[in-house]
Formats: sequence, C-alpha cells, structure tokens
Amino acid sequence: MAATGATDAPPDTWANGYLVDAAGVIGGPWLKFWIEAGVVLSSIGMFEAQLSSGAFQLLGMADLGLLPAVFARRAARFRTPWVAVAASSAVTLAVSFLAFDDVVATANFLYSLGTLLEFAAFLWLRVRQPYLKRPYRVPLSLPALAAMCAVPSTFLAYVCVVAGWRVFALAGALTVFGVGLHGTMRLCRAKRWLRFKTGLVAAAEDRRGDVAVSAGDRV
Repeated sequence: MAATGATDAPPDTWANGYLVDAAGVIGGPWLKFWIEAGVVLSSIGMFEAQLSSGAFQLLGMADLGLLPAVFARRAARFRTPWVAVAASSAVTLAVSFLAFDDVVATANFLYSLGTLLEFAAFLWLRVRQPYLKRPYRVPLSLPALAAMCAVPSTFLAYVCVVAGWRVFALAGALTVFGVGLHGTMRLCRAKRWLRFKTGLVAAAEDRRGDVAVSAGDRV
C-alpha cells in the first residue's frame, strides 16, 4: 500500500515482481537490491518450511500405515526423512511448470476446503462426543462455536466460489488423485504388495478384519 501511494505507476504495471521496481523508483538502486534480496531469502525460507512440513506429514502417514514404509526412512546422521523430502521435492518441481497465478489460486482453494473440513469436524466432534478427552477444550457453547466458525467460513467459501474453471479442474484432479491413492494404498496393504508399518490405522483395519473373519467362522 505504501508503494502504490508513493508511485504513479498505472494499475496494469503491477505484475508479479514489480514491487522491487517500485522500490527502485522510491529509494534508488540500493533499496531495489535490498528488497529483491529480501524477497529471495523469504521465498527460500518459506519453501524450506513448507518442504519440511510436507515431508514430515508423509513420514507421519507412513508411521500410521497410510503410506508404504519406505516414506519413513531417515538419514543416519541427522534423522532426516530423505525419501519423503525427495517425494515432496518432485511434486514441487512438477507444480513449478504451472502458471504462478494458477498455483496460488489452487493452493488457496485446497487450503480453504481443508479448513472448512476442519471446522466441520470440530463442530461434529463437539456434538457427537462432547465428553471426549481433549488437550484443550474451547470454553464456549455449541451456538457460540458455530458463530465463531461461521465468520472465517464465509471468507473461505468466497475464495472457493470466485476460483476460475482451471482452479476447479486442477483441484478436482488432485482430489480424485488423493482419493484414488488412498484406495490403492488400502488394496496394496490388504494384498501385501508393498511393505507397510503396522500403524494405528492398519492395526484398526486388521482388528476389524479379524472380527469379520471370526464372525464368519462362527456362522
């Protein structure tokens, strides 16, 4: 906002990367270089943080038995989940070939859907299991919780509605891929085509299978 007020550039000039040019107009070459260096370092830091988060999510899914055990492999020295890091890097490299605006819009769309799902799960658990042991319990009644979630949900729904058709197509393809991958992993675990850790999810499914088999034997 400060840069737009300090420059007379027309609106069509403000494309991706113009902020450093505006800094050069305002403060000269030194400010342009400083802002550009800060942007580069900030982008690297955000990428590293996102890469670490995604890699450890894959590691956690492998520990739970939702992904093959190979994703839980760690480096010997620093205990880094290197397979998960490599997989996350490959996905990032593939996404980098898309247009920047489409990547941002799709990321916001999927983030909005995920957050809406979290709000729905939050309210559903309060209704269905109000006495479930929780690390922290929001000290509000159910109507107050619904009102609290309604405000951000309105903005998230708006982000989803205004997304373009390319965002809908890309997000839909990724959703279908995720659902298909989940079914494929369940099939591979049942057929023992891949090696999985006996995580909480796998153990629960095994218990359900044992109960079904024993019930069938009794019949």
